[in-house]
This record gives sequence, C-alpha cells and structure tokens, in this order.
Amino acid sequence: MAKWKQYELWVQTAQNKWEIVGLFPTTELATVVANARTSRTRLIEVLYDGTKMMGQEIIAELGNTRKE
Repeated sequence: MAKWKQYELWVQTAQNKWEIVGLFPTTELATVVANARTSRTRLIEVLYDGTKMMGQEIIAELGNTRKE
C-alpha cells in the first residue's frame, strides 16, 4: 500500500475541547486557513499507509497559547 500524508486543522472551542476545521493535502493551504482564524489552532500531520493511520504529530500551534 502507498504511504501518504494529510494535514488536519483543529480549533480549540473550550478549555479542553478541540474540533476539526478541515483536512488539507498541503501545509500551505492549512496554514492560510489557520492564520485567518482568531482562536487557538493546531496543524497536525497525519501519516497513512493505505487506509491505516500510522501516526500523527502536531507541527504548528497558532493563536492564544497557555495562560500563565
């Protein structure tokens, strides 16, 4: 099976709640959409082998960060 990647954009909607905004084939498009958001967002790279998810990694976090 072929290995491939997709990029997911998640937005924080509450203290410990995240919702997916969209799936993108490249980081460029996902980053443009993330920069248009006003809330905290995460860009996650997801690696697949065919239809099986092999792993995921947060590659960027934008917006408000942790309150200290």
